[in-house]
Amino acid sequence: MKIGVLLSGCGVNDGSEIHETVITMLALDRADVETHLMAPNIDQMHVINHYTGQEMDEFRNVLVESARIARGNIKDMAEVTGGDLDALIIPGGFGLAKNLSDYAMSGIECSINPDVYRLVSEMLLLKKPIGAICIAPLMMAKILAEQNQSATMTIGKDESTAKDIKAMGSTHKECPVEEMVIDDENNIVTTPAYMDAKNISEAAEGIEKLVEQIILMVK
Repeated sequence: MKIGVLLSGCGVNDGSEIHETVITMLALDRADVETHLMAPNIDQMHVINHYTGQEMDEFRNVLVESARIARGNIKDMAEVTGGDLDALIIPGGFGLAKNLSDYAMSGIECSINPDVYRLVSEMLLLKKPIGAICIAPLMMAKILAEQNQSATMTIGKDESTAKDIKAMGSTHKECPVEEMVIDDENNIVTTPAYMDAKNISEAAEGIEKLVEQIILMVK
C-alpha cells in the first residue's frame, strides 16, 4: 500500500502544521504503510518567524522546507501521479492557504497550484481515497467546485471557513475534533485537527481515525 502525504512547507504559519504531519506519518508507519511525502518545488508566499509571529525578510522554497519534516525523504510532486499512489492525505497549516493555493489572499475566488490541482484531480478521477486535515477540506471544496462536483466535509466548528466551503458548493458538517466525516461517494475523509484542537492529543485522536479509515478504504 502506497499512501502520499502532501506538504506545503514547514511550520503552521507558513507551511504544513508539523504536529498534524508527524501524527499522520506515525500512524501510517505503525500500520506498515509505504509513505510517500511530496511538495511542490515553488517559493513560499512569505516566511514567518514562528517565535515572534512576524514576517521575515527572506525567501524559502516549499519543497526544501518540507524536506525538514521528511528528513530529506521527499519528492517534487511534479514527479508523482495518481497512478503511483493508493491514497493521498493532506495535512493542514497556513501553507495550504498560502502556497498550495492563494486562499489566504483571494478567499473563495482562490486558485490552486497547478501540480496540486492535477494530482488531486487524478486521485478523484481514479476514485482513490483522499484524507484532508484541518483547513485542507477548503482546498478540496475548491478543486471539486472547479469540476462542478461537491462533497460532504468538515472543518470542525469554524463558522467563517464553513461558510466558504458552502459557497464553493460543498456541504459542511460540524464535527467534534476527535472525530471525522466520511464522504463515501467521493472517498474523502476529513477531520478538524487544529482548527479546533486545544492540544496535540485532541488533534491526534481525529487524525489517527482518519488514517485508519483511509487504509480501510484502500483495502
